[in-house]
Amino acid sequence: MSHIVVLGSGAWGTAIALALYRRGGHQITLWSHSIDEARQIDDARENVLFLPGYPLPDDLPVTAGIEPVAKAEILVSVIPSEFLRPTLMRLRPHMHNGQFVLSATKGVEDRSFLRMTQVLSETLEPAGLLLPIGALSGPSFALEVAQGQPTAVTVAFSDPQIATLVQQEFSSETLRLYTSTDVIGVELGGALKNVIAIAAGIAAGVGLGYNSAAGLMTRGIAEITRLAVACGGRRETLAGLSGVGDLVLTCTGSLSRNRTVGQALGQGRKLPEILESLGGKVAEGVRTTRAALGLARRYGIEMPITEQMELILDEGKDPREAIKDLMLRPGKGEH
Repeated sequence: MSHIVVLGSGAWGTAIALALYRRGGHQITLWSHSIDEARQIDDARENVLFLPGYPLPDDLPVTAGIEPVAKAEILVSVIPSEFLRPTLMRLRPHMHNGQFVLSATKGVEDRSFLRMTQVLSETLEPAGLLLPIGALSGPSFALEVAQGQPTAVTVAFSDPQIATLVQQEFSSETLRLYTSTDVIGVELGGALKNVIAIAAGIAAGVGLGYNSAAGLMTRGIAEITRLAVACGGRRETLAGLSGVGDLVLTCTGSLSRNRTVGQALGQGRKLPEILESLGGKVAEGVRTTRAALGLARRYGIEMPITEQMELILDEGKDPREAIKDLMLRPGKGEH
């Protein structure tokens, strides 16, 4: 039996904890950064704020304490990208080299442009923590995972034996894991598709149809793949679950926060008001847009859809003007 601690008590962290608990064979703990939040979830035996309607079993602890983190063999990090580094600084004195970490956060750190596994390494290694660090990503709405609907995702570690171990430890009749050694491709596919999901939402919000959506998703995966390959990822990874699979889900599914943000922008609402209406939930694509362009400029990669998203998000550009500018770009070969 492994002791697994899920770091982050948002919707996705709660859903992962429920899925692993239902699998059986492990001791699962859900960890919250906030004592008050942990107490509220524990008292209600339900994550009323982020995942209402899905009771937590009585023997699934919810805590903000450090002791479970110190005892864990596997840490699943589902901490939003903007809070990951400071949270790790709190936790690292209590971590040890017998553990390994699986990042399930789909984002890129603002300003540094680091992937989540890179933030983990950069924060933990100065403390002498040389832990195996991998990524979990794929088409996986938290609500449907909590419902126990069949879901397929990818787990990536540079060491294929560790990826296989996590596959064996996490897989169940409702959660199927495929292994990869392409941590870069898996992470960037999961993070960058959120930017394209905002664009897809904008297209829906201004009243565009299926032709536009299909073209946007196809060209979106093209620019995601260009950047991921430039960063060291593999093209075939972006054609899999953590690339095309996750992109299709978040661009078309009504449960996507990033698509919801885009749709509201397309309908004329302002970004601060939209983000406030999320009630504390995070749309990672807003921050990832800036980080993605920072990476693209570093590697000299063209990302026209992402560029227009930045202009809409940061400078208030009219979405209809952005769409027109994309359509009127000089002609290109497809490949």
